[in-house]
Amino acid sequence: MIDIKDIKKIYFIGIGGIGMSALARYFKSHGKEVSGYDKTETTLTKQLVKEGIPVHYEDNISLIPEDVEVVVYTPAIPKDHKELTYYRENGYTVLKRSDVLGVITKSSFNICVAGTHGKTTITTMIAHILRHSGYGCNAFLGGIAVNYNSNFWSNERNVCVVEADEYDRSFLKLHPDVAVITAMDADHLDIYGTEHAVQDAFVEFSGKLKRNGLLVSKLGLKRDSELKGDNHLRYSFENHNADVYAENIRMIHGSYEFDIKEKNWQLKDVILNMGGMHNIENVTAAISVAHYLGITDKKIKDAVESFKGVKRRFEYIIKNERQVFIDDYAHHPEELRALISSAKKLFPELKCTVVFQPHLYSRTRDFADEFAESLDLADEIILLPVYPARELPIEGVSSEMILNKMKKTNKRVIKKNEVVAWISRQKPELLITAGAGDIDTLVTPLKEVIEETY
Repeated sequence: MIDIKDIKKIYFIGIGGIGMSALARYFKSHGKEVSGYDKTETTLTKQLVKEGIPVHYEDNISLIPEDVEVVVYTPAIPKDHKELTYYRENGYTVLKRSDVLGVITKSSFNICVAGTHGKTTITTMIAHILRHSGYGCNAFLGGIAVNYNSNFWSNERNVCVVEADEYDRSFLKLHPDVAVITAMDADHLDIYGTEHAVQDAFVEFSGKLKRNGLLVSKLGLKRDSELKGDNHLRYSFENHNADVYAENIRMIHGSYEFDIKEKNWQLKDVILNMGGMHNIENVTAAISVAHYLGITDKKIKDAVESFKGVKRRFEYIIKNERQVFIDDYAHHPEELRALISSAKKLFPELKCTVVFQPHLYSRTRDFADEFAESLDLADEIILLPVYPARELPIEGVSSEMILNKMKKTNKRVIKKNEVVAWISRQKPELLITAGAGDIDTLVTPLKEVIEETY
């Protein structure tokens, strides 16, 4: 296996991915020469270029460096990719992102956060508390921390906070000292086949915990009794049967104040300036980890109050008395349910309009009923065509499949390029954009047209 000290030049195929870009930044911060390819230019790839990491957008072997020691790729890259094929056929060391992350974390103290949803927010919360408190960590995040406008930072302390991705079973290559499991719902069925196989992978992940390590898991997970770990702490939103939970929750104009209770410890009057009741549960898990690491109560509270969230995780784009605009990465039915119900509780007097872009044909097919049920929580629903990502179309699968299963009548499917004009005419009170595709490119134009309208 590679020794990171021996690497001088490294090339990333799919460098614009959120996990890949964090790795690229890691190697750049260690003085390595880093470059990469991605399919399209994005805000993130532009930032990488500004940081001194060249990126090109054409699958062309004449543009690739030949004197690299290691080539890293993401499983989302097609098998017939010319650059990837060239490196493989010419004897280069070609590794998946998860392999490289496994090497990095082999000799460090690792806090690894896994789950079919919630993991990005909890990972970022933990990393922020460790950074803000002065404890220190290296952070590999699956989203952009608003406080630092980055998905990676480094520190001299040999501690890594890592988002543990279940896609392609990547998280089984990590070496956790603390493992967090947020959810084990059916997802990535194109990889796993069944919900039981997804759960198998999470059970196996818990078994990767180092001896005397801590497992933090959400109360009530299916197959909880099969999870491994010498020390097991279960967290919950308000369920007093959990080992640690939130209580005495107060809502204050889009923010929350609450207490954290554990058997032998409590933290009073915690303030979270982030929307979404599910984020109280998320920060409960993060606080549990920080307390386990010995961070003082005051430092934990100060860090949580200063936390500005994660881009596209219940992110307030506009928030005033007349208009609220929230953007979120939600792409699973349970995430949508939490997002819409939380927003409606926070702003019960406002009519809720959701613009949702389904992600993947296979996920749309597998969860059409559940998507319909979650979206029915909104007052008005706009569906965009399915974002295919790595998939080819599946016959009979489209956004209309979800639309036709919904009970609400105030619903429609429109093209992405029609959304801004439609919103400018409707003037929604509480607008939510959601999805894991390219719906985020609508956020700025929507913000502009809403601000112009009002």
